[in-house]
Formats: sequence, structure tokens, C-alpha cells
Amino acid sequence: MFEPLQPAGEALGTHSAWPDLDAYQRLAQALDRPPVTASGLPLRFVPQGGKPVEFSEGYEPRVYLRGELQTRSDNWHDLFNALVWLAFPKAKAAINARHYHLQRERAALGQGRGALQDALTLFDESGVIVVCSNSELCDLLKDFRWKALFWERRKEAVRDMRFVLFGHSLYEKALKPYPGMTGKGLLFPVDEDFLRQPAASRTAQLDAMLAQAIATPGSLSGGRDFSPVPLLGVPGWTPHNEEPSYYDDTRYFRPGRTRDGDCG
Repeated sequence: MFEPLQPAGEALGTHSAWPDLDAYQRLAQALDRPPVTASGLPLRFVPQGGKPVEFSEGYEPRVYLRGELQTRSDNWHDLFNALVWLAFPKAKAAINARHYHLQRERAALGQGRGALQDALTLFDESGVIVVCSNSELCDLLKDFRWKALFWERRKEAVRDMRFVLFGHSLYEKALKPYPGMTGKGLLFPVDEDFLRQPAASRTAQLDAMLAQAIATPGSLSGGRDFSPVPLLGVPGWTPHNEEPSYYDDTRYFRPGRTRDGDCG
């Protein structure tokens, strides 16, 4: 589950205590391309501020307008948020940019949050990137046919699919995974050569693919754009799913809504 964060995570492994904000900044600066916001500003890790009184002081505006990512110390949630910024800088910047522009537009109209903002937050916290070179398997996932996907066609799922955690809340939950742990999946069709690449190369390409999808107008409208992914059903992510009966628990592997459209 933690594979995308491995490069930065290994660097943090040298710390005997919680990393401070300077440690996060050094990690960012050590990258070949340190993360920047969609507005072109270098990302800086700063202490969490108080309750904002002006629009420009809000969480997303501070990132977009100043490059300031408010980060709490000694906090798993914010640590994983920082690491996801380092692993997926383009996608995180795209999410921030859409949040900023949506918030500004709706504030000017005197409106509160909308469905798209909720969807962006949902994916930012609990998103899973699902890539697949076999459209039939993709369709099984979208049809909630969990046992058919993860057991009956297990070898194909291992060969032709990858499940990549993006949401920082999911990484926090993965410290102590539990039945019921579910992500919100965005599905991307890929070819077989993509799946054979080293993990670091795949992550960089997924970052660009996800950023483009998020930045494209009309690509997201709400939470129904995501496919639920019961994460402990993924082969190899828990020893318990080595038995077919594991997938008979409908409290976790729930039948779902009727889907519209095809894979991709």
C-alpha cells in the first residue's frame, strides 16, 4: 500500500523522532523537481494558522497564492499529506488549483461548497488510482463483482491491474488496516508496457495523468464519478484474502449501484 511513498518515506526513516517542518522542506528540495503550485510558487511547509478571517487566509488559498502548505507537527494525517505532495506534486497542485478557483467563484456569488468541491476533497482524502490493461476486469470492478474480480480472475487482476493509494487519509488508515477500509477509485486504461515499468516511473506518469484529469473541465462532477474499492480485497494486501470465502462477506464486499458507461 505504501509503495508510492517509499522514496520519501525511506529518507524519513533516519529520524529518531517526528520530522519537523525543516525536515519536510529538505525532502522537497532534495527532489529532482521540487513541488510547485499550479500558480508557479515553490511549496513551503508552514505551521498551521488560526481560523481564517479573510478568503486569502484559508487553507487552499494560502497554498495557491503563497505556496504555503499548513502542516501540523507530530501528526500522521499531515505527515502523509506532505508525502503525497512529494510523490504526486502535479496532481496535488491540480486539486489545490481547482479548489481555489471554485472557492473564489462561489464566494463571489455568496454560495457555499458545491458537489465538485466535495468530490475533490473526497479524492484528496480517500482516492485510489486504478490502472488496468484489461477492460473486462475494469468492468468487473465498476459492476461491484468483487469475488469474480479478486478471486475467480485473481491471476489476471495481479497481472493486469494496479491499485495506487493517493488519499492521505487512506495512508493513515493503512497504519492499522481493517475490514471496511474502502477507497474512492478513478480508473485509467493503460497498455501492458505501462504496468511493466518500475514503480517510480509509473508513479510519475500517474501523477501527470491524474493532474490532467483533475484540471480538465467537466472531468469530475461529484462523488458518483468514483468507483468504490474495498482495499483489503486487493490480492496480496492482507493474508486473509487468500481464501475464497473472504469475498463472501457482503458487509464489506457490497453489491452496488448500476453503472453507466464503459471502462475509461
